[in-house]
Amino acid sequence: MMNAILVVCVGNICRSPVAEAFLKQHFPDKRIWSAGLSALVGKPAHPTAREIAARGGLDLSGHRAQQISGWMCSEADLILVMEAGHRAELEQQFPLARGKIHRLGESRDGGMDIADPYKRPHSAFEAAHADIERSVTHWAARIRKLS
Repeated sequence: MMNAILVVCVGNICRSPVAEAFLKQHFPDKRIWSAGLSALVGKPAHPTAREIAARGGLDLSGHRAQQISGWMCSEADLILVMEAGHRAELEQQFPLARGKIHRLGESRDGGMDIADPYKRPHSAFEAAHADIERSVTHWAARIRKLS
């Protein structure tokens, strides 16, 4: 069962809060949260990420960044990361979580990393948002099959 889903990026203010919100739309009854590998602890979601998310009906106003920890990795049934490098870093830090860490952009054709829009133009946030939405839709179908 996939009842606890953790989403991870670097700062936990741009990509993972958006993916968390999309997953919560698909699965309101599951426990879904996000964290960062180098989180800007306590910071709200990035204003541009919030604005783009709001246009799509997602509310990131309550989000506050938090640092990834061992208990999060053990609690999660599934851990979704944004980049292959994040997966490697998490597997090194938390080896017991190895089998449940996957890239959000993973797909049958190998998939893709979701680029970090932090300190980049508005268009980078738009692209990341679209990639996250598409990837979450793909994962939601997989999770429904497994649940």
